[in-house]
Amino acid sequence: MMAQPPELFSSPQALLMYLLLFILLLLLLRYLACTTRSSRSHGRLPPSPPKLPFIGHLHLVGSHPHVSLAGLSEKHAADGLMLLHLGQVRNLVVSSTRAAEAVLRTHDHVFASRPHSLVVDVIFSGASDVAFAPYGEHWRQARKIITGHLLSAKKVASLCAAREEEARLVVAKLRQARGPVDLSGMLFAFSNDIVCRAMAGKFFRAEGRNDVFRELIHMNVAALGGFNLENCFPSLGNMSMLRRPVLGKLERLKKKWHDLLDQIIDEHAASNSSSLDQDQERDFVDALLSLQHDYDLTRENIKTILMEMFGAATDTSYVVIEYVLCELLRNPHLMTKLQAEVRGKTPSTQETVKEADLSSMPYLKAVIKETLRLHPPAPLLIPHMSIDKCDVNGYTIPAETRTLVNVWALCRDTRSWEYADEFMPERFMDAEAVDFKGRDFQFLPFGAGRRICPGINFGIATVEIMLANLLHCFDWELPDGMHKEDIDMTDVYGLTVRRKEKLFLTPKYVATCV
Repeated sequence: MMAQPPELFSSPQALLMYLLLFILLLLLLRYLACTTRSSRSHGRLPPSPPKLPFIGHLHLVGSHPHVSLAGLSEKHAADGLMLLHLGQVRNLVVSSTRAAEAVLRTHDHVFASRPHSLVVDVIFSGASDVAFAPYGEHWRQARKIITGHLLSAKKVASLCAAREEEARLVVAKLRQARGPVDLSGMLFAFSNDIVCRAMAGKFFRAEGRNDVFRELIHMNVAALGGFNLENCFPSLGNMSMLRRPVLGKLERLKKKWHDLLDQIIDEHAASNSSSLDQDQERDFVDALLSLQHDYDLTRENIKTILMEMFGAATDTSYVVIEYVLCELLRNPHLMTKLQAEVRGKTPSTQETVKEADLSSMPYLKAVIKETLRLHPPAPLLIPHMSIDKCDVNGYTIPAETRTLVNVWALCRDTRSWEYADEFMPERFMDAEAVDFKGRDFQFLPFGAGRRICPGINFGIATVEIMLANLLHCFDWELPDGMHKEDIDMTDVYGLTVRRKEKLFLTPKYVATCV
């Protein structure tokens, strides 16, 4: 008898299983073919770790992306360059001084744009702000306005009296404390009040508006720093059923901002039209209203710029002050050294430190720099986007490549820094020490090139005056039963990186005035 052929598909379920396997195999082969064609068309790409279909390298990035990317770069990067596919999106990771200089100086014009973001589009009305706006004429005009009328050295200096007064208010509150205080909350409020005072002048405290500003800033930080599906899977992020809930939340947040800002703008416009005092100090809202016709600014443009400026300096300034205090508490000998400088350089007739005294405090400035080195507020900066294909250190970088500059890795690179993981402010006491103004590519807490943070002077002035007064007026103690080894330095990644736990300390007032 002739042998019967074997039954390949003994049931409908088996047939379905084989069909699914066949389809998956075809999809995998198509994915590999597309990847190969893409690699050939782009030329010699930077190296990458092995990746998975669809999710790419997403599984390799943990809850602290700057740390994960630094570890991956050590294993897979060549000359500080590594290419990752996070979902469907191509990302260039920059993690060496030479690579950072190539991207942010040599090819700065190519990497000066920003990737598209649904969150930014909604909150900032089509990315018409400064930090997230794509490179172009609008961005140049908006940056010119804020640097000339809010963040210039002259304007920052003119706000000296306001910063000193706000610092005195904090000192007065702390003097009344009889136990541990929530210093994190107090520092956030101080930083926010400084920004609000510069932006809206006498109007910012009306009817508790400073509290409303703080709430809205927290909401902005959560929205901009949270996981955004379209950043990794644009095709899914564009699906209506997935976009609709996100859009609803963002539109409600935007409306809250606009309702508040419309009130402030209207009050400024009314005050300016009726005021006869032409010598009064103008705040940033006044400046924007006066520039409306020169720069063709719409009311929407003004609100977008204001919204970004209110939040930009608040979150970073208070985080830096808090990290400084934590590092000093963990290193009591450095706390003693810095307090001796601050108290020794402040005139004995003064109850608080004034900005004129800060120029004679080099160790204070060194401590702040060392804190920025170990704890950069934005460890991956705001992502850049290449607008054209270019060659970086022998590797081809395709156009529209999302670019992450890992300043956390640069600031802890043992090739640039001796004892890179230790808190050593003395390294910045040398007259030839590196600085954070974008010329030294091993130290870029504020970025470099066209997209360098324009608020460096404003932020550092806020940090210096508050920190000096905290150390001049008080000795600091940890809550009962807590030791310096118990200070938790675990951080939370977001738009900015901050400590996970709030900082509670007990202030002991020191009468330094005679």
